Amino acid sequence: MKKGKPDWWDSAVNHLSQDPSIGKIVTKFKDEHLIGRGDIFQTLVRSIVGQQISVIAADSIHSKLVTKCGEINRKSISALTIEELASCGLTRPKCQYIQGIATSNIPLLPENYEEMSDSELISHLTQFKGIGPWTAEMMLIFSLMRKDILSLGDLGVVKGIQKIAPEAQTKNQLEKVADAWKPYRSAACWFLWRSLDPVPVEY
Repeated sequence: MKKGKPDWWDSAVNHLSQDPSIGKIVTKFKDEHLIGRGDIFQTLVRSIVGQQISVIAADSIHSKLVTKCGEINRKSISALTIEELASCGLTRPKCQYIQGIATSNIPLLPENYEEMSDSELISHLTQFKGIGPWTAEMMLIFSLMRKDILSLGDLGVVKGIQKIAPEAQTKNQLEKVADAWKPYRSAACWFLWRSLDPVPVEY
């Protein structure tokens, strides 16, 4: 798994900047980019931390978690009790999800994950308790750097699309607006988040 800027990012910026709906947002933030962590477990933890809370709140909890355990990995998370995890601001169910996955003997990714389609990977990841479609999509975007993920389960993405296309109210209408962004809808999601939040989103 790669760290840093995706190798397809510049092509995505070039494609999206020409779109009349999202182009202005892309141009405004064209010098910024998605940052891949290169670590599926770190992205998983950040995604679970960020479930149904604001980016700023998630960053605060994640910082406390890093302070508590140092580097976030299966070993460091497994060494903490539920109470210690909760002291960082995590809800009890989130603590149980993170620790459950950390202590599981099942690998998060199969050996042939690079050959799997996006939908196959999402189906695999959502077998783990605590990983729903949204969390799986964040893992595909921020860790596996899949370039064409449209996360309509994300309130920020929906809000961002409706801000530039107010007529898009149903799922089909939202998808229709985003069709023009293929095959770089992961980048489009990132730019929509960036337009709404004061800091770049990271998972």
